[in-house]
Formats: sequence, C-alpha cells, structure tokens
Amino acid sequence: MHLYNAWLPPPVAQDTNRERDSFSRVVSSVRNSYRPDDPDSVYSTLKWVSVIDLFIKAKSEVSLEDVDALVEAGLELFCISQNKLYAQVRWGNILVRILNKYRKKLSLKVQWRPLYDTLIHTHFSRNTGPEGWRLRQRHFETITSLVRSCRRFFPPGSAFEIWSEFRSLLENPWHNSSFEGSGFVRLFLPTNLDNKEFFSQDWIKECINLWESIPNCQFWNSQWAAITARVVKNYNIIDWECFLPTLFTRYLNMFEVPVANGSGSYPFSVDVPRNTRFLFSNKTLTPAKAIAKSIVYLLKPGSLVQERFEKLVNLLEQYYHPSNGGRWTYSLERFLLYLVISFQKRLQHEQVNTDSSRQAEYFLGRSERESFVNVLLKLVDRGQYSKNEHLSETVAAATSILSFVEPTLVLPFVASRFRMALETMTATHQLKIAVMSVAFVGRSLFLTSLSASAVKAVDLGGDDDLIDLLMVSLSNALLGMDANDPPKTLATMQLIGSIFSNLASLDDNIDSLPFMPMLRFSEWLDEFLCRLFSLLLHLEPSSVVNEGLHSSATSGTFLVEDGPYYYCMLEILFARLSKPMYNQALKKVSKFVRTNILPGAIAEVGLLCCACVHSNPEEAVTHLVEPILASVISSLKGIPVTGFGGRGISNVLGSTKAKPTISPALETAIEYQMKLLSIAISYGGRALLCYKDQFKEAISYAFESPSWKINGAGDHLLRSLLGSLIFYYPIDQYKCIMRHPDAVALEEWISTKEYSDDKPLPGPKWHIPGVEEVEYANELLDLHFRSALDDLLRICQTKIHSDPGDEKEHLKVTLLRIDSSLQGVLSCLPDFRPSSRNGMVEDPGDGSFLIAGATGSRVGSTELREKATEIIHAACKYLLEEKSDDSILLILVIRIMDALGNYGILEYDEWSNHRQAWKLESAAIIEPPINFIVSSHSKGRRRPRWALIDKAYMHNTWRSSQSSYYLFRTNGNFSPSDHLNLLMDDLLNLSLHSYETVRALAGKSLLKMLKRWPSMISKCVLTLTENLRNPNSPEYAVLGSCAVLATQAVLKHLTMDPKVFSSFILGILSSSHHESLKTQKAINELFVKYNIHFSGVSRSIFGTSKDHIEGQDFADLVSQIGSMSFDSSGLHWRYNLMANRVLLLLAMASRNDPNSSSRILSETAGHFLKNLKSQLPQTRILAISALNTLLKESPYKLSAEEQIVLSGNTQGHRKSSLEEELTQIFMENGFFTETLNSLSHIHITTDTESTSSRGNYGNSSFQSLADKSITRFYFDFSSSWPRTPSWISLLGSDNFYSNFARIFKRLVQECGLPVLLALKSSLEEFTIAKERSKQCVAAEAFAGVLHSDVNGLLDAWDSWMMVQLQNIILSHSVESTPEWAACIRYAVTGKGKHGTRVPLLRQQILDCLATTLPPTVTTTVVAKRYAFISAALIEISPQKMPIAEIQLQYKLLDELIGNMCHSSAQVREAIGVTLSVVCSNIRLYESFDHDHSHEGENRDVDNQLQKKSWVQCLIKRASEAVMNIQQTNQSNSLEAKMNMSYQNGHQSGDSQDDVKWMETLFHFIISSLKSGRSSYLLDVLVGLLYPVISLQDTSNKDLSTLAKAAFELLRWRVIWEPHLQEAVSMILSSANDSNWRIRSATLTYLRTFMYRHIFILSSVEKQEIWRTVEKLLIDNQVEVREHAAAVLAGLMKGGDEDLAQDFRYKAYKEANILQRKRKQRNLKSNQSVASTHGAVLALAACVLSAPYDIPSWLPEHVALLARFGGEPSPVKSTVTKAVAEFRRTHADTWNIQKDLFTEEQLEVLADTSSSSSYFA
Repeated sequence: MHLYNAWLPPPVAQDTNRERDSFSRVVSSVRNSYRPDDPDSVYSTLKWVSVIDLFIKAKSEVSLEDVDALVEAGLELFCISQNKLYAQVRWGNILVRILNKYRKKLSLKVQWRPLYDTLIHTHFSRNTGPEGWRLRQRHFETITSLVRSCRRFFPPGSAFEIWSEFRSLLENPWHNSSFEGSGFVRLFLPTNLDNKEFFSQDWIKECINLWESIPNCQFWNSQWAAITARVVKNYNIIDWECFLPTLFTRYLNMFEVPVANGSGSYPFSVDVPRNTRFLFSNKTLTPAKAIAKSIVYLLKPGSLVQERFEKLVNLLEQYYHPSNGGRWTYSLERFLLYLVISFQKRLQHEQVNTDSSRQAEYFLGRSERESFVNVLLKLVDRGQYSKNEHLSETVAAATSILSFVEPTLVLPFVASRFRMALETMTATHQLKIAVMSVAFVGRSLFLTSLSASAVKAVDLGGDDDLIDLLMVSLSNALLGMDANDPPKTLATMQLIGSIFSNLASLDDNIDSLPFMPMLRFSEWLDEFLCRLFSLLLHLEPSSVVNEGLHSSATSGTFLVEDGPYYYCMLEILFARLSKPMYNQALKKVSKFVRTNILPGAIAEVGLLCCACVHSNPEEAVTHLVEPILASVISSLKGIPVTGFGGRGISNVLGSTKAKPTISPALETAIEYQMKLLSIAISYGGRALLCYKDQFKEAISYAFESPSWKINGAGDHLLRSLLGSLIFYYPIDQYKCIMRHPDAVALEEWISTKEYSDDKPLPGPKWHIPGVEEVEYANELLDLHFRSALDDLLRICQTKIHSDPGDEKEHLKVTLLRIDSSLQGVLSCLPDFRPSSRNGMVEDPGDGSFLIAGATGSRVGSTELREKATEIIHAACKYLLEEKSDDSILLILVIRIMDALGNYGILEYDEWSNHRQAWKLESAAIIEPPINFIVSSHSKGRRRPRWALIDKAYMHNTWRSSQSSYYLFRTNGNFSPSDHLNLLMDDLLNLSLHSYETVRALAGKSLLKMLKRWPSMISKCVLTLTENLRNPNSPEYAVLGSCAVLATQAVLKHLTMDPKVFSSFILGILSSSHHESLKTQKAINELFVKYNIHFSGVSRSIFGTSKDHIEGQDFADLVSQIGSMSFDSSGLHWRYNLMANRVLLLLAMASRNDPNSSSRILSETAGHFLKNLKSQLPQTRILAISALNTLLKESPYKLSAEEQIVLSGNTQGHRKSSLEEELTQIFMENGFFTETLNSLSHIHITTDTESTSSRGNYGNSSFQSLADKSITRFYFDFSSSWPRTPSWISLLGSDNFYSNFARIFKRLVQECGLPVLLALKSSLEEFTIAKERSKQCVAAEAFAGVLHSDVNGLLDAWDSWMMVQLQNIILSHSVESTPEWAACIRYAVTGKGKHGTRVPLLRQQILDCLATTLPPTVTTTVVAKRYAFISAALIEISPQKMPIAEIQLQYKLLDELIGNMCHSSAQVREAIGVTLSVVCSNIRLYESFDHDHSHEGENRDVDNQLQKKSWVQCLIKRASEAVMNIQQTNQSNSLEAKMNMSYQNGHQSGDSQDDVKWMETLFHFIISSLKSGRSSYLLDVLVGLLYPVISLQDTSNKDLSTLAKAAFELLRWRVIWEPHLQEAVSMILSSANDSNWRIRSATLTYLRTFMYRHIFILSSVEKQEIWRTVEKLLIDNQVEVREHAAAVLAGLMKGGDEDLAQDFRYKAYKEANILQRKRKQRNLKSNQSVASTHGAVLALAACVLSAPYDIPSWLPEHVALLARFGGEPSPVKSTVTKAVAEFRRTHADTWNIQKDLFTEEQLEVLADTSSSSSYFA
C-alpha cells in the first residue's frame, strides 16, 4: 500500500480496501462494453478512461492480473481504432500512464509494427483526415509517448527489424527523409535486454559514420546523441574506448559557445523542415541531457573517460562565469543539472543492486566518485553567483546532492563560499545565494558532524568548522530578516526551516543541541521573535487591499505570496520547542498580537498564531484566541445593529431613516481581529468548544453590523470555525516522532518508496470530529444556513422592505451567510441523489463505490441541500426580475449555486492551489536516495515526516473531491436529479447576462456541471444556438452563448449527437445578421476553435433517412450548406468561407464512411474546382486546400512498372468517381485562363520575404491568423515540399506555392490528357506575361503537369513542353527566375517516401538543361541556366543515380571547371554553387557499391581517372593562382611605391583570370560548407585551407571578402581522420609563411582549430603546434608576437596540462634569467627587442590563462611580470595591460586571494598598477 493511502484518516483508510474489487469491476466493464464486430463500440469504452485514471492518481492497491488484462485490452482497442483519433488519444494517454507506473512489474510483449503503421497512416501519409490540428498534435504526442513506454516490451529481434526498416531512409543525407529516419530510429529502437545481441561495435561504428554525414545540425545531433546515450546506459558490456575521442569531440562541438571572439552559434545550420522539427520534438538547443547521460554512464574504473571529461569541463567552465553569460548559458545549465541527476541515478542503481557480482566490476568506487565530484565542483564554483537565476539555483541544488556523495569535498567548499559572501558586502545577491546553499546542505552538515558512523572529515580541522558554519549562519539569519529585501528574507527563512527540520527538539539542554555551546537557545529564540515582530511591523502590503466581495482573508505580502517558507518555518519552530520554551514564545506572541493592529499583515500575523495553535491547541486557545475574542465581542457590542443577522430582531431600522455609521478606525480594528481569529483557529478543533457561545455571539454580531467589511470578516470566521470542527486534518504534523539511528539529536527522514505493510511507520494523528463538535456544527448551520434560507424566501415572496437600499443590504447579508456556511462545510453536506431513468430508486449497492475519500464528518442532510436549491432557484428568479443590474447579489447567488451543484469542486480547487506550492519544494528538505555520509541508501528520496504528512493530507483532499465525481457517469441508468436541472437552467440564464463578470462566473460554474453530467449538454447547445440564429438576440446573449459553446466539453459532445451538431453548424452559419464587431469576433473565434478541435462527426449522421425523423438527412444538410457557400448567396465573405470549410469537413468525414454516397464527394470536388476562380481570395485559398485533399484516386497515373513498359493505353478500364463532374467544369470555355488569373492575385510579391520555398502560402499578408486556421490544414505534413534543404541563396526568395502545383498535378492524374489540352493555351499565354504573379502561377501549373507522370505525357513533352521549357531558359526576364527554378526543382523531385523513384520526365528535363547555350546569349541567361541546373541537381538522389544521370554530371563537371574564369561575377557565383552540388553528388554516388553491367566497363575506367583528377586539378590550380595573386600584390605595391603616378588597374590578364578563378573557388567552398555537403568533400576543403588563410588581405576587396566568409565557416568545421594530419601540416607550413599577415591569420584559425580538435589530435601533433606558436612569440612583427601570446593563453586554459606546465616553467625560467641580466646592467645590445618582448609575452600568457583562480604558481609569475614594468615601449605596454587585466578579473575575490601573495609581491604589483605621475 502506498504511504499516502496508509496515512489517510482512519475512516477513509479503512474504505480503501474496497478499491481492489472496484477496479476489477471497472476492468471487466471495459471488456464488456467493447464488441469486436462493431468497431464504433470503442466510443462506449471511453467513459471508463477517466475512471481508470482515477485509480492511478489515487495510488490504489490493485491486482496485477487486472492491470495486465487492462493493458492488453487497451492496446487492442488502440490498434483497432484506426482513423478514430480522439479514441486513440484517450486510450493512448491512459496506457502510457499505466505502463510507466507498472513498467517493472508487467511481463508482456508488444509488437512495434502496428504502432508504426498507425503513426505513418495518421501523420506521414497524404490522406490527412478532417481532424483539427490540435487533435492531430495531441495524437502525435500520445503515440510517440506510447512508443516510448512500449519500447521496453518489444520482443527479441525487433531492434534488427527496426534498424533494417529505417536504415534505407538514412542513405541520402541531403534528403529530408534522413531527418525522419533518424527521428524514427531514436523513437523506436529498443534498448532492452531482449535485444542485446543487436548492438555491436560495428553497429556503433556505422552510427558514428552516419552522424558525421550531416555536420552542424542540432536536430541531427540530438537524435544521434540520444540514441548513443541510451545504448551507453543500458549495455555496459560494449567497449567504448576506441570511440571516445570522436564522441567527446562531438559533445564539445555541440555546445554552441563563442570560441576566440567568434560567434556563439552555427553560422550555417542545416535547415530541418518545420514539421519534422515539430513532430520529433527537439529544442533546437544542445542536447545537454543526452551528453550528460552518456558521460556519466561511460565512466568505469580504469577508463580514460574521466580524464577526457575533465578536459571537456576545463574548456567549458569559463562560459559558466557570470561575466560570460549568453544564449549558451541555458544549455550549459541543463548540462550541469543532468550530470548531477544522472550521477545520482547511477549511484542509486549501483547501491541497490550491489549483490549482482557480474556487474560489480563496472561499479564506481570511492576514487571515481571523488574525481567526478571534484570536476563538477569546478562548474559549481564558476556558476554559483551567476546572474542567470536558473543557473545559480541549479548550482545550489547540485551542491545539495553532491554533499551526500562526497561531504569531505563539498562541505568545505560551501563553507568557504559562505564566508566569502559574508565578507563581500557589496554584492547582496551573493549573500542570498550563499544562504540558500547552506540551507540546501543543512542535512549533510548535521549528519557529517553529529552522526557516530560518519566518515570523519579529518582534513577540515575537526568537525568544529562545520558546526561553526551552522552557528554563524543561524546568527546571521537573524540579521537576514529585512522587510526591504524579500529574496534575502525568504532565503533566511528557508535556512531556519531547513535547520530545524533536522533537529529532533529545540531546548537549552546541550545534549540535544550539541552545536550551540556558545549561545543559549532561549536567547536566540528571544532575539528571533524580536526580529520577526519588527519585520511584521514594517511590512508593506503588496497590493491595494481590494474592497470587493472577494477580498480573501489574506492579501498577503511577499512572505505569504512568494512561497511556503515563512509558514513552514513557524510551524516547525513551534512544534519542536520544548514545553518551557514554547511557553516563553507564546507569551511574547500573545503580547505582540494584543498590542498591535496591523491591517497590512493580517495573513502573516494570522499564520504566526495558527502555528502556535497547531502545535498546542489547549494552551494557545487560552492565551491567544480567548483575549482577542473577548475584545472583538466587546467592540461589536458597542456598535449599532441592522437586524439582518438572523437573530430575529428584524425590522429594527424600519422607522429610522438615518443609516447607522461606524468609525473607520474601529471598523478596521474589528475586521483585523476577526480575520486574524479566522486564520488562527484553523486547527483549533476540540479546544474551541469551551468558547462556543462566544464564537456564536461574535459571528451573529458581525452579520448584524452595518459595515460590509465586518460582515465579510464574520463570513471568514464562520467558515474557518466550521472547518476546524468537522474536517479531518493532521494534528501532530510537525512534531518529531522518529529519531535518527546514527545521531539521536536528529530526526529520521522517510521515503515513500520504503514503506511496506509489514513494517508500518507511525502515521499522523488525525483530528476526527467528536459528537459534540458535529452537534455544534449542526447548530451553526441551523443558525446561519437554515434560518438564512427562510429569511431569503421571506424577502423574495413578501416584499418586507419598502426601501430598496435596505432590501439590497438584507439580501446581501443573507446570501453571504448562506455562502459562508456552504464554503465552510464543503462536501460534508451530502450530495443530491441522482434520479434513475426507469423511475425506480435502485439501491446503488456495490456499483456506487469507486474510490474512498471524505473531507470530514457528515453534517446536515441531502434534504437540506435540496431545500437550499429550491429557495435559491426562487431567489434567482426574483433577482433577475427585480435587481438584474446588481452584480454583487448575482455573483453571490452564482457562488452559492456553484457550491450546491458542483459537489466536491471546492476541495478540488484547494488541492490544485496547493499543488502550485509544491512546485516550489526546495532541495533543503530532500535527502537524496544515496547517502554516503552514514551509508544508508534508499529506493527514493527521503523527506521530513511533516512534508509527507502534508502530501498525505492533500491526497485526502483530492480523494474527497473525486470520490463521487464519476459514480453515476458510467452507469447509463442514472441521470442528474431534478434539483440539478433547476440549477442548470438558472446558470444558463445567468451566463447570458448583460454584465461580463456575471456571465463569466456563471459560465464557469455551468461548465463544471456539464462536465460531470454530459447528458445536459444537448439541451444547452440547442438553447444557445437559437440565440445565434435569432436576429433579435442582444449582443451580450450572443457573447455569452459563444463563450459556453467554445468550451471543450461542448465541442466534444458535438461528435456524439447529430441533431446537436446540425443545430450548432447552422446556428453559426446563419448568424451573419449580428452587426456588432464584438459578436462577429466572438463567432469567428468560436468557429476557429471548432476547426482546431474538430474530431469528426457522429456515425449515426450518415444513417439512412428513415432514422432521422427529428434531425435532417445528411445529404440535405450538405446541400443546405452548399447553397450558402456560393459567391452569389450574398453572404459576407467570412460566412462564405465558413460554409465552404464546413462543407469540406463534412465531405472528408463522409469519405471514411461506407454508407455515404460518392455523389456528395464528386459534387463537393466540383464545387471547389469552380471556387478556384471565386472573387473572394480567402475562398480561393480554401479551395486549394480542399482539392489537395479531395483529388485522391489518380487513375491515369502510371505506376513504376508501367513506366518501364510504357505501353499504349493500359488503363482504359479504371475511371475516377470524380472525373465526369470535373471534366464538365474545366471544359468550359476559358476556364483555366480565368482560374490562373484569379490564382495569380494570391501571389503577393514583397521585397522583404526571406524564406524560400514554403510549402504553404508564404506570408500571404492579407490573411489574418484566424483566417489561416480556417483556410488550410495545418498538417500538410509529409507531402510538404521541397523534400531537400533549401540553402542556395542565389535562387533568391520565391513565391512558388507547392500546393498550387500539386492541384494541377492531381487534376491531370484524375482526369488524364484532356486537362493538358485545356491548359496548354493558357499556360503559353501566362508564361510570357509581364507580371511576376502571373509567371508564378504559370510556373506552378507547369511544374504540376511535368511531375504528373500520366499516360501520354511523353508525347506532350515532345510536341510542346520541351519548346516551352527552352523558351523559359532563354527568356530575358530576371525577376521570376526563383519561381522557374522552383518549378524545375518540383518537376524533377524524386517520388516515394525516400524520394528515390525517378519521375517520368526527369531525364528529358535534365538533358534540356544540359544542352549548351548559343554563344550570343546574355550573362543573366547563363547565370539563370546554372541556377536551374543546381536547383535540379539538389533533388536527385545520388546514391541511386542511373548511368545516364552520372554521365551527365561528369559532363557538367568538365564544363564547370572549364568556365571558372567567367567574366561575370553573377555567373561565377552560380558556377561555384553548381560545382559544389555536382562534386558532392558524384562523391556520394561513389561511396556506394554500384554494380553496372559490362557494357559500361571502359566508361567506368575513364571515370576512375576522371574522379581522381578533378580534385588534384583544383588543388594544384589553386596553389598556382595564390602564388600569382600574391606576386601581383607585391609587385603592385612596389610599383605604387616607386611610381605614384602609375595608373592602377593594369594588372596583367593572367592575374585577373587567377582572381576570378579563386572567387569561383571560394563560392564553391562557401556553398559546400553552407549546404552541409562538406562531409563528402573534406579532402578538397583541407587541400584548399592555404588559399583561404592566405587571401584574407589582398588589394582585391571582393576576393578578400569571399575569403573571409569562407574562413568564418571553416572555423566551425571539424576535420576528421584521415584528413586531420594533412590539415595540421598545412597549418604549420602557413604559420611559417614569409608574409606576416598570413602568419597572423593562421594563428586566428589555430585558436578555434585547437578547441574543436582537442580530443582527436595526437600528442605529437599537439607538441608540434605548441612549438610553432612558441616560436612566433619572438617573431619580428609585433602584431604576430602579441597574437601568439593570446593563442597560448587559450591553449593553456583548455589544452594539455603537461604541455602547459612545461611552457610555464620555461617561460618563468627565461624571464628570470633575463631579469637578472638586466640587474647586472649587462649591455643590451646582445638582446633583441623581439626576444625580450617574447619572454615577457610568455609570462603574460601564463598570467592570463587563469582569469578567475589563483593557482599556486601564479603569484610569482605575476610578480616577475610586474618587474618588467620599467622596460621600453612594446614591453611596457604589454606588462601594464596584462597586470590591469589580472586585477580586473580578480577584483571580486581580491580580499581573500591577496593572502596568497607575499608582502614583497604585493608591493611590486602596487608599483606597476599605480599610474605614473607627472612629477616623477
């Protein structure tokens, strides 16, 4: 049994034993309500889903057989209800919850294929159903979570099947199917024990190669990182050592941080389509969780992982520092958090499974734990005082968990940080965080210092340090309470709460508090209370106290609003005080409360009293409550009365006209004291009975008072008193019952997972109301509920007041009394009995129990509730007639109705508010499951007993709100009682009231009723839609109706009931006569919401007409709506749009039903085809969406086999059901011309558009968001085009809408050649049109036709299409190039899921593009042709190219390389881009084994030669060109110097050609990197490193700009083996180049190069690089020297420690020798400036490599550096800068760090940094 259930109040806990049987009944009902022969019966099982959820949330004990049976039934239901999305969502979600809860206990096998089929069928295929996108989105989320939950149950062999299914998707990395493939692999691949055999070294190698195929794409990275993380975690058998360098390089480079002043994000990330990103949800950030998980689970004793992890942290730690924040902080914070969480999980798993010896060798020992924690402490240290709140809180939580693992490392760290924070008073935010950190490690501090068996911290200088820390923090806590600094105050309270939650009791006795020898606890307590009182006196109320009805008892300040710390601290403190201490505190509190009136701090003072009362009710009631009560009564007696309070003195005021008044001061005082009482007595219980008459008197007087404020205070008091008497609540919640076995002074904490029935823990003591308390409560109800009801009836029936003002007051007070009584007793007043359908009142018997739950003892009776309902019904009628403009009265009435009708809802609200407070649960009261301090490990987190009792108490509150909620919903025999119907009618009327507040409140209340009793919905909808239809309805009635109709409960019900559905639809469509803007907006929003949540229509709607006596026939409904949806109907365009949309939804819904006729479909399709030329732009757009979904059958399309045969007329026999209807329409004269014309108006060309090739309608700027959600299906998913990433910038931004192209394609496939003939003339006319928008439409239509693959297309190509395409290529118009490029791209797009099936005309189109142009054409046409070629080649699947295509590309390669010196820049760019596409396509093709037949053998031999030669040729030509350009540069600059009059620009023709050639080459490099195709061209890129580095600075500006762009991109590229050595040698040679600018550029590249490759460079390569850079320190160019120093500083920070150490030692030694020589005044001649400067720079680099810490070697280095301050210029400025930088970065902590320097060193430093004086 779960702990929370065992700890329920005894009467409820007994009842929980019946839950096992009731669950069995539910499971059998589920199985009975489903009939396999009727697939629609799945809907009848849905009502059980929420009931099953109830058992899960209630944590009930149920038998595993039932759970097994339920899971099997659920999976069967899920798989059977294809197309029923809503049913799948409900069942899927509940299955996920069950599987996650019982995952370790169930033994079942789940097949993966049905789940995959459902996923594909619903989300990745073209047959998008009519469902709204919200529902589809929920469906997707459900099915993916279901797959994740079922993965562990996949049978053996599934991993192999899944991998072979998706492996083929990953073959072409430049096609979107590879993104989907990686998403599927991550989602489906199981890593359970059954599939262990599948995961081998080879498989991992394959994965890592695939991972490499798309560089710099976070989506791709996160999929693969997640897969590897799961494999690493679940199989520790695999040996990962050989993959570590690659993995860590990946992990490091996935964090997008700015390296060496670069940018902090990928300059070119591969573009993943929106829908794929959305479906396989991935935050586009670094997958920090997967990285952390992998690293933690890779750790093994004796593995190199620890060392690499340390290096990774060394590189990343600087970005945690507060001064280095940025957009990367979030992912770094997640990284730290998940490192700690995974580490904790792994340790917990190992501690629980210590017995399994075969695993033991992989377990982490003490030394591994220590080194891991040590590394984490670096990050903790940097991030502790971060300005980013998330980071600083994560750090505090991390210290808390780690302190239980390695207290000897973590606690001293926290202590020193805390002292530092106390010393640096300037940064106050540090103090708050430091206090929080101490609070979080409170428990481990106590355990370490007090428990007998703890690992003693010898190196801390004894335990006294730690105890000292607690002492200091407690005494400082008193200073921390400050009304002007909320964060610090709350942190302080958290600290006090944390410390006292650990201690068993608080006393002056030293034994129980060994840590307070120097300070008597009683003195501390006095001081604490003084501080607390002064804090309360100075509090500022946070908001203006509202005067309205709802001013809660508390409008608290930050102490109450910002978290539970204040109240918890008081409760814990008072409960743990020993008796004498408690009395001492009580006296002080009582005196404070009696002498001060603080209306601004009611809640705070109230909670203080409440804590006193809770821990000792008898004492506290006498000392605290009694005096306040007496003072209240005496004050109340002195004020005039109205006689409305129900004591029978009615009509006192009848004669006097003067209204009695009361002084504001007295009013405030009484209100304050009564509200204070109401909070203080919350847990009074029996102790209050002694004063029962006084309470009665005070409450009656309060209701008699003429002041509304005092009435309100009386209401609070009555509520609180009733609750205190009859509710169940824990009494001894905060007392300490169990002491810790190892340390008697501490309390033992408990984990819910440890609880079992055989060793029960002492539960809480509950307040169970006694007979007297119940009697007293009934008495109060008689006084203020029964009699108030009678008063109310009297006022309404016999108008007893002549003065309306009096009447209003009397009504107000009477309603307030009723409301107050109901709010006080909550669900202790029994609920209505439902009426049964057959008129007999059955004994509900067993069926009327689901789960146990009760708030308290029963008071009153069902009859009382019924009486109240009748009277309130009468009162409501009276108020609506007489006082319909009085909102306060109406709001009171609605609240009363809510409490009467919605049984249990108030408890539910309380529970959900309380749940919010738990979200703030702090780490201070959580002891992690692993505890190495006293070596006690548990299965779950431990918490103090009081926190668990709190949760058990709330669990009971939740149970009581739910125990009867579903009782009668599942049984068809019961319907709501008549009294409920009365309430519902009233609320329905009130929800159409003219005041918005009244409407909103009534609507909410009505909705809760409808949710519980869905049978009432039909009646409501019919009434409300009538309001929409009725032209005379006032505006507010329409607004009210829309608000209720737009709720989920109503929209769901529409799918069940055909009559309601048609009434709803026609109601909306015939509401256009409401003129006002507000109503139109409301109706529009209602319709949009209906669309988004649309989940189909009721099956019975398609039934034959004889069933529909009362409703309409479906066909009639369709034709009625159809008639509204023509332009000619004269409706407003938005109504026209809505009618069309409904028509479409109905047509699509009918498609899935066997009974519906195809006539409806064909008519609808015809209707939308006509709408393409509609006058209304919105309707046109909708028509496009509609045709895309309706044109389905494609009888004329050739299948793959037929394309090969290409026989004459293969398919004469099949005809589409729509063909006749459609042909008739488009055969009309001029149909297509008109259509194309009207479609062209949708294309709005703007200059600002930047996105390219969106599948949907770009940013059609005339569409508002609401219209967009009507006009298009959000989930046009898998058919979204383009299917390859768009990255070619020279294509510009196009206005090509693939949806338009798809309609033409579908139309041709549906109706065959006649369409082509009808289109031909219009197409020819539009292709040569002047307007760009007309050309756009022509491009779309042409693309659709070219891609349609129908029978007879080839003849059409030969007869007119080819000529058309040639004309397009040769035409001179430029602005529509992007659209025509997109058209060609669409026409050659591969077909099928992988995009590998070749469309019919692809080869013809490519040949047409490849024919060389006549020599006379302009350069724009040349550039255009290359743009077209590159657009077409992106769409080709290189891995499966037929011979013709590969030959074509080799031919193109020759042509491109030959044309690289073209005179026009535009053409050069196009050539560069096309070259990168061609080369990468050829490379990918070659990487697959192709077995061609022998006739091409000799061709292949030539290709072999060719493929090697182009790479060599490019690299060789590039190096020659660079030499020439540099020589020209030098000679130019020389000539310019010699002869200033010499006219520049006479560069020789050759060198001009070289420059052009290089420009084209740079375009090639840039586009290779941008497109993500660089993985297949790495050798080429490495070969071209030198040109990129060396041409950064030339006299030719264009060339340099391109070189810089290529350089920026190259800095992000990781170069893998086998090309890495070549890259290193390239870099080393250019670092020794004769031109100093090239040396400097090489250094710039080196900084990022070393960072990116630190894990894969061999130690030899690293040494070479270090040596080279060290040499550059004494370079003869000063800029190079300084640059080299900066690079070295960076290398030391994250490089290899041994190399850095050597360098530091060398630098210090050389500088020291130099310094001595200087002292001996040796002649300076033998020492060049460069070498002196080099030695000083080496020192400076050392100093700057440690920006925040002071390692042991640093002081002497800084001091030595400072001694060079007197040298001449370059040296002096270096010294000054370096010392200044050192001072700046160490300023925060200088006070403490300066102790590490000797006096002499500090003097030298002071000399350097003081500014020189004029008078020196």
